[in-house]
Amino acid sequence: MQNFEGNKVPQVDFKLHENNQWVNTNSAELFDNKTVVVFSLPGAFTPTCSSTHLPRYEELAGLFKAHGVDSILCVSVNDGFVMESWARDQGLTAVRPIADGNGSFTEGMGMLVDKSALGFGKRSWRYSMLVKNGVVSKMFIEPDVEGDPFLVSDADTMLDYIAPNAAKPEQVALFSKVGCPFCAKAKEELDAAGVNYLEMPLADNVRQRLLSAVAGKGTSPQLFVNGALIGDGTAISAWIKARA
Repeated sequence: MQNFEGNKVPQVDFKLHENNQWVNTNSAELFDNKTVVVFSLPGAFTPTCSSTHLPRYEELAGLFKAHGVDSILCVSVNDGFVMESWARDQGLTAVRPIADGNGSFTEGMGMLVDKSALGFGKRSWRYSMLVKNGVVSKMFIEPDVEGDPFLVSDADTMLDYIAPNAAKPEQVALFSKVGCPFCAKAKEELDAAGVNYLEMPLADNVRQRLLSAVAGKGTSPQLFVNGALIGDGTAISAWIKARA
């Protein structure tokens, strides 16, 4: 894979589909006089791209922009309709999907690879880059090994390069039960404290076994933060109080 650091990005035209209409743009409009983070991946709706690569850039978009990034672009060798549909499915508001349908930009970056064995045809290798006024300042290219490695082109690696001391958002998950008054109280307290959390309501037939396995208790709610168990409603209240 080619490292383009110090070189201008390829000058190509893009035909996007946004808000149910065609949008014509080009490299100059996307990159000139801007600081841009780009990440490129094998395809829309594919597992790693949908579950991790794209969502984390969207999640950290505010931090990128707070540290001087004007836009975040996700480039994939897919057509405009597919990229628009994927953006809608992912609920994107910050990352802009860029359809490189003909692979022109990807080929110009030296990142076009043959995925025919998977029935994909020509696709992009996975990489990310920081582009300043059209010139590639930094690239993170996945190692040239078999499969689809995902080790260095992630959002956290790029943010750590741009702003090593940036405070990243906590990863908060609340396991709950529908109709549980203790869960409702915990959610009220979390909302009042401005905690951004993901709620995971558990069905009766799995809740006790799952919570006993991961939390050591079968009762709900149970809160996890950055992989660590906080605990039940009482522990949640204490954790919120300690954060204040």
